[in-house]
Amino acid sequence: MSPKSLNAQAIRLSVAPMMDWTDTHCRVFHRVLAPHARLYTEMVHANAVVLGDRTRLLAMDAIEHPVALQLGGSEPELLAQAARIGAEHGFDEINLNCGCPSDRVQAGRFGACLMREPALVADSVAAMVAACAIPVTVKCRLGVDDDHDYDHFVAFIDTVAAAGCRMFVVHARNAWLKGLSPKENREVPPLRYDWAYALKRDRPGLQVIVNGGIATEAEATAHLDHVDGAMLGRAAYHDPYLLHRLDVAWFGGTLRTRGELLRAMRPYIEDQLARGVYLKHITRHLLGLFAGERGGRAFRQVLSEGAHKPGADWSLIEQALALTQAPALVA
Repeated sequence: MSPKSLNAQAIRLSVAPMMDWTDTHCRVFHRVLAPHARLYTEMVHANAVVLGDRTRLLAMDAIEHPVALQLGGSEPELLAQAARIGAEHGFDEINLNCGCPSDRVQAGRFGACLMREPALVADSVAAMVAACAIPVTVKCRLGVDDDHDYDHFVAFIDTVAAAGCRMFVVHARNAWLKGLSPKENREVPPLRYDWAYALKRDRPGLQVIVNGGIATEAEATAHLDHVDGAMLGRAAYHDPYLLHRLDVAWFGGTLRTRGELLRAMRPYIEDQLARGVYLKHITRHLLGLFAGERGGRAFRQVLSEGAHKPGADWSLIEQALALTQAPALVA
């Protein structure tokens, strides 16, 4: 099958795949906030997709589209099977993780360490492209450890692009596989957005998305002068209203209040509660909605302390929301 590119508008704004965070409840919330954003699952190992509980691992609500399945792995045949399964489950894109720096990932020979094996990544991408009719993309770093050679980075991109990948999400830092924790890997290695910009300039036929350290509307918007899109990670989770502001600024529409957006979640939340889902599994993703706002701390406290209790329902959310509207409270 021929390589497939994504619609330019569909990749301008996206939310990064984040382990333990971007589950289906989180993605539904982000879709309410940002109707035009591209959403990504947590990384799922290809072996788990092929052999595991797909109902749980590939859980997705129809409202989430467009949503991409991020896979981890380094065995082309297994990745191809997982990609085919992901496409059959309705995902709009398959993304291969070549950026995660955790010890567990290194031990399994996938994630960031794959940047040292471009031929293997290319074989994996080719197998996935052949196995499914949706775009196959790659999320990577600039390099591994003390590799600071731009030409080496571009050689990796070229090798993988030749196998059928047309879009690269570039977390614009190196991954340090020795001496830094995954958390430190998101903060310590210096950001070099200029490499992502140069990649787009040198390879204009590729779609390049920049990721890493984007914390404000101005920062995200500035990237659009150089690359095809901006992917937000922790900022979208800890300050989710930023997603809404960006969606309105970039795609149009009316800016809604935080309370309006929260209440738009009510049908989904009540449906999930009726299915036996505990409120805490959903509200943990809502805690940052009033970050920095009047009553924001009280909002978080009410949800954090009450959502795990038996019988917790929508009324708890209304109780928390009321505290953000009480004139005597400050954040």
